[in-house]
Amino acid sequence: MRLPKLLNIALLAIALAVVVSACSGSTNNDISSEQADAAAVTEGRHSATELTPVFTPTPVSRKPEQPRLLTPELVEILTPSVVQIAVSLERGQGVGTGVILDEEGLILTNWHVVEGAVAITVGFEDGTVAEGELFRRDPQLDLAIIKVTGETGLRPAIFGDSDALRIGEDVVAIGHALGLRGGPTVSKGVVSALDRTIVGDAGGDLTGLVQTDAAINEGNSGGPLVNMFGEVVGINTAKINIGDRIGFAININAAKTAADRLIAQGPVPPPGFLGVGGVDVTRALARALRLPVGEGFGVTVIEPGSPADEAGIQLDDIIVQLDTTEITRGQDLTDFLREHPSGSNISITVVRDAQFLVSLEATLAERPER
Repeated sequence: MRLPKLLNIALLAIALAVVVSACSGSTNNDISSEQADAAAVTEGRHSATELTPVFTPTPVSRKPEQPRLLTPELVEILTPSVVQIAVSLERGQGVGTGVILDEEGLILTNWHVVEGAVAITVGFEDGTVAEGELFRRDPQLDLAIIKVTGETGLRPAIFGDSDALRIGEDVVAIGHALGLRGGPTVSKGVVSALDRTIVGDAGGDLTGLVQTDAAINEGNSGGPLVNMFGEVVGINTAKINIGDRIGFAININAAKTAADRLIAQGPVPPPGFLGVGGVDVTRALARALRLPVGEGFGVTVIEPGSPADEAGIQLDDIIVQLDTTEITRGQDLTDFLREHPSGSNISITVVRDAQFLVSLEATLAERPER
């Protein structure tokens, strides 16, 4: 018997993801200003070839007894570390936000902010404008690093520990919402939830996200989510239009790890592409459907002609293991693919028809260009 309930739940989740709008603003006579979907990130090629020393982010030197800052104080501290990013595309323009990583001109932002850009312009808090270039990218995590040269006096942001975040604590989102003149927009809210997943296209789920009710709007993408000690704890990346103040940020620990790896190691192979999308199978869902496993990743999307398609994965299969790695949720699948580039031969174990354990073999590929 197939799993229609799993598929229906997945379709609802995908419907929510479809209305997730990336928070980068764009102007285009031919396409919608909300065309960028942060949940539908794509893997790509790394453009730089040289090895580069790892950046040294401003360390967290907060003392245990350090008092929380007022919002105006946060803005005063963070604004010099926040930049506006304007991109020229083949068809139109786009805007976003970035966070200064180091004094050498490296800036962290979202990949969907600069994807497809033929020119990148960076505006600093003091009014200075500089030309930027794409330096590194991690499309699966929706992160990119751009570089400006010849700029002095840059102030790197202070980075915190997103693992220390607590649900309900106050946070502030800073970014160039809607690309308006007059400096960045500031909104305040709380951490609404942790470890969220946004369902995207096949292989494009964003995982480990911080959910916040601090208003995030078009143009905020790549801007910092800040705790009340002035530390960046997330990179704002998306919102859900049908909800009221439901925004998401990439947790800064994952972002720092990715940035550190990209800068230190130079170009790395893009993650392997399997070609599936779906939903996490929770224990409650497994109990309701009487599944023989308590957790896994339920397949609701299969890319035609993908390694998953060729391997024989079917809709409603539940992926429970890749090689020797247990798969309990989409994050496990994403992490596995990041460690296995194109060309890797893998074994896949799925639960099929709610009763059979099936073993399959696949060869990961490069993600096709969209």
